[in-house]
Amino acid sequence: MSTLPVIAAVDGSDDSLRALDWALDSARSRGAPVRVVHVRQYAAWAQPDVLVAGPPPDPRSDPVLDQVRARLEGVADLPDVEYVGLEGAPAALLPELGSTAQLLVLGSRGRGGFASLLLGSNGMAAARDAECPVVVIPRPGREVQGDAPPEPGPRVVVGLQVDGPDEATLDFAFTEAALRGARLQVIAAYAWPVQGWGAPAELMPLMIDQDAVAHETSTLAEGFLAPHRANHPDVRADAHALPGDAAGLLVEASRDADLVVVGRHRRRLLAPARLLGSVTHAVLLHAASPVAVVPPAPGEG
Repeated sequence: MSTLPVIAAVDGSDDSLRALDWALDSARSRGAPVRVVHVRQYAAWAQPDVLVAGPPPDPRSDPVLDQVRARLEGVADLPDVEYVGLEGAPAALLPELGSTAQLLVLGSRGRGGFASLLLGSNGMAAARDAECPVVVIPRPGREVQGDAPPEPGPRVVVGLQVDGPDEATLDFAFTEAALRGARLQVIAAYAWPVQGWGAPAELMPLMIDQDAVAHETSTLAEGFLAPHRANHPDVRADAHALPGDAAGLLVEASRDADLVVVGRHRRRLLAPARLLGSVTHAVLLHAASPVAVVPPAPGEG
């Protein structure tokens, strides 16, 4: 059975070329081929703010793919590369590619959209809808608050929600750490201070021992990590039970990280549409490192 490719979505922008470089490195570590895809959006109906004159370009000629071919010419240790040109709406076509890939990689913004946006619509659509994990590469120079990591070396970060762990996300994070020879930093956030309702419409702090909450969170996290540690005995996984907002903690941990791994929101009975979830959305917008969004395992999403 052939190995599914790592797909790099390109559009000629610097963001997409950075995504291409990341995809090539990932494909090398996975022993996988690379499929370079450019979705051309020529139809006037698909670009209401652009007047398109004359017939569309010859589909056999794609300047963006030609640019990538020239960029990769002579590159050492190059995986098998396939070039695919498609026509249509990128936000619709890119997620569909996930069914034939083990990973879809794209830049945080492409040529379209507003310069002020932190994440383009194509990246948002792919992260929300693709059937495979999606990696979004941020622009360089994003600054996040927080201290430098306590020790140097490659590091993968993953969020763990102890009241609803996502096994697919944990498995992907351990696998990525193993491929990179990296340590895995597991962030298990808990809300603090814990509040309850007192007088009508008045929140009051509850008398709960924070050390007990931290200990319970840590114990649960270690239990969920145990089978993944057994499957990846060479991966050092450090679990951190931390008070505060999960999104903020993950963004802070993204400083100097190789990758931050988050899960896509599971579908709920009253919200059957696919959702990113507020934590995943915030991490995509603000993390300084590449972000991998992992869909739920089949049957859970």
